[in-house]
Amino acid sequence: MSARRPLVAGNWKLNKTVKEATALARDLKGRLAAARNAEVAVAPVFTSLASVKEALAGSAIALSGQNVHFEDQGAFTGEVSAPLLVDVGCTYCIVGHSERRHVFGDTDENVNKRVHALLNHGVTPILCVGEQLEEREAGKTLDVVLGQLALGLANYPSAKAKEVVIAYEPVWAIGTGRTASPSDAQEVHEAIRGRLGEIFDTETAGAIRILYGGSVKASNAKDLLSQADIDGALVGGASLTADTFVPIIEAAG
Repeated sequence: MSARRPLVAGNWKLNKTVKEATALARDLKGRLAAARNAEVAVAPVFTSLASVKEALAGSAIALSGQNVHFEDQGAFTGEVSAPLLVDVGCTYCIVGHSERRHVFGDTDENVNKRVHALLNHGVTPILCVGEQLEEREAGKTLDVVLGQLALGLANYPSAKAKEVVIAYEPVWAIGTGRTASPSDAQEVHEAIRGRLGEIFDTETAGAIRILYGGSVKASNAKDLLSQADIDGALVGGASLTADTFVPIIEAAG
């Protein structure tokens, strides 16, 4: 059995007012009061971070940003920097999510800059990688995913490598109800771990957590999370209520 502690992170995306996000955080805190094998994090919208942090006080649930700018400060209207995420209590931040890549045009180069910005301020990056449907159908899944991985981690210091989190999210499965089969997901996760071994070393690769994301829900979480190289989940829609999110956490341990 893997010694890697599972991580289940809820990406709330552009959902919930401050009041609604705070209520969900309090509900999760109450339901997850008992110690668990799995680590839990939530990523609300920027405007709710402070209130959610306050609601989670005294719990083990971590706070995450959904994105970050790669500069610490300056004339960057509408952006949020790593120091500001630290100031509000974030210990994680998602970078390179498919919606950022394909809707907002984030490039591999910019994703790498964001990774380093987080690293410089002690925030753990959750680096997302994943292929689109046409890339999968063309047999390019591993080329795309492993390419994004290598570019996203370019110049990442080996001494800090065990702290990074990778999330494999096939774009065609995000919010569509379609999910990669456990064996298909495991195949990609195994390839990711192999490439991590080439980028760093085998021991480091064996310590890095690789999450699966893409229509994860209570009905498929156990089968997905039982795979050897799947170390947790990055959950979208199912993380928006405690009733749908907690069963996924329970499936992870």
